[in-house]
Parts: sequence; structure tokens; C-alpha cells
Amino acid sequence: MPDLGPLWLSLTLAGVTTVILLLLGTPLAWWLSGTRSRLKPAIEAVTALPLVLPPTVIGFYFLIALGPASPIGSFWMKVTGDALTFSFSGLVVASIIYSLPFTVQPLQSAFESLGRSPLEAAASLRASPLDTFFSVVIPMSKRSFIAAAVLTFAHTIGEFGIVLMVGGNIPGKTKVISIAIYEHVETLNYADAHLLSASLLIFSFAVLFVVYAFVRGHRVIAR
Repeated sequence: MPDLGPLWLSLTLAGVTTVILLLLGTPLAWWLSGTRSRLKPAIEAVTALPLVLPPTVIGFYFLIALGPASPIGSFWMKVTGDALTFSFSGLVVASIIYSLPFTVQPLQSAFESLGRSPLEAAASLRASPLDTFFSVVIPMSKRSFIAAAVLTFAHTIGEFGIVLMVGGNIPGKTKVISIAIYEHVETLNYADAHLLSASLLIFSFAVLFVVYAFVRGHRVIAR
């Protein structure tokens, strides 16, 4: 029976990352969906970078940016007494950037598809922009919020390269399930590697099946 510690650590990391990204990614997606700023293409490109950059590249630059010698790493060490790299907190920061497009892009598409009519109708009833967002936009986009949360959670679960670069392989601290699989393969423990890999395969398929069925069901209803 393999050690389940990496599994629980992965679930914790994915859960924390998903919650933070929903809080940070929602206003960013809302701004991107409605802005005409010249900065929009640049910000969209930065947001989508994790989709095309190898995780090791992102992890390398995070290792430098979050290291004890960097301003961010130095500040964190003064405040907490611990290094940001090779820690769970460092994994959270890296995961937020790595999974950012999986939160922002579905929400941005949902907000753009709403159009102006619901917002104008709410404004005609003297609803404030904030009230309109919470009472109109979020309810009408709830399926996209669920899809974004599920995809973000699943994508974070499968992280490897960036986790290895930023967090290393510290049991109980940074050793997530993808690192555990790699370690089992290195030690020729194929039985445990197969069990963990099969679990991730089933989980990933189930997530994608639910998301596609959910979105397709919504489209059928919308028609």
C-alpha cells in the first residue's frame, strides 16, 4: 500500500490554489471581458503563458524570484522566518501562476458571452455595478465558475515540473503525488507507481467527462 501523504498534500495544494485563483482570477477575467485597453492583448498573453511554456522554465524563474536572495524571498523570510522556496507556501504561489489560465479563460469567455443586455437591464433598475455582478453575472455564469474550479483543481493535481523546481521532494511538505510517482519509478517500485498513476488517470478522465457533459448539457438547455 503506497504512502497516501503525497495524495493528501496534492489535494490540499489543489484546493488552496483553486480558492485563491477564483478570488483573484474572477476580477481579472471580468476586466478582460469588458476592457478596451491597449494592454489587454499583453495581459491575455501573460495569463496564457503557462499553457505554452514548459513547467521547468516557469519553475526556474520562480526559484530565482522566490529565493532567499530575492526581494520577495527575503521579505517572506523576515516575516515568517522560513524560506519561500522548498516550502508549501512556495508551491501555492507557483501553482497560482501555473494554473491561472484554467481559471481566467473559462470565466472570461462566459462573461463575454453574456452581452450587455443583462447588465443594462440591471442598471435600468438602479442596481449598482457590484450588485449587478453578484446578482446577475455570477448566477448566469455559475456553470463556467464550476468548470473553471474543476479544471483548475485537476490541473494543479497533475503538476510536476514546476513543483520539482520550486518545492523539491520533501516528504510531508512538498512531496506531492506526481513527485511520488516519479520517485517510485526511479526506485523500480512499479506496483505503487502504477497504482498512483492509474488513480490520476481515472481522476483526470472523470474530471474531463464531467466538465464536457456539464457544458454540453448547458448548451442543449440554452437552445
